[in-house]
Amino acid sequence: MHDDLVQKIKRDPSYHRLVKTRSRFGWALTAVMMLVYYGYILLIAFDKELLASKTGAGVMTWGMPLGLFVIVFTVLVTGLYVRRANKQFDDLTQAIHDRVQS
Repeated sequence: MHDDLVQKIKRDPSYHRLVKTRSRFGWALTAVMMLVYYGYILLIAFDKELLASKTGAGVMTWGMPLGLFVIVFTVLVTGLYVRRANKQFDDLTQAIHDRVQS
């Protein structure tokens, strides 16, 4: 019984579309996140003078806001994925579930 349900799901074209869309979106966000994170790490490694330069007359350097940007960007990317997963991916999953159960 359980194997039959799994086979029905695997044959459903909506399931393949869901897997393809979710995977492509996840990998795109991963690539963007890695670009931002490793870009920051490369700046630390190869351009310390830029990160150590002051932003104004105070004591803050450019490294602080850039580091904060990386953290905030991570939260935003995660929120973007969760929003799309809760909206689009859950609807597709429910449609597949309903179609297979009938």
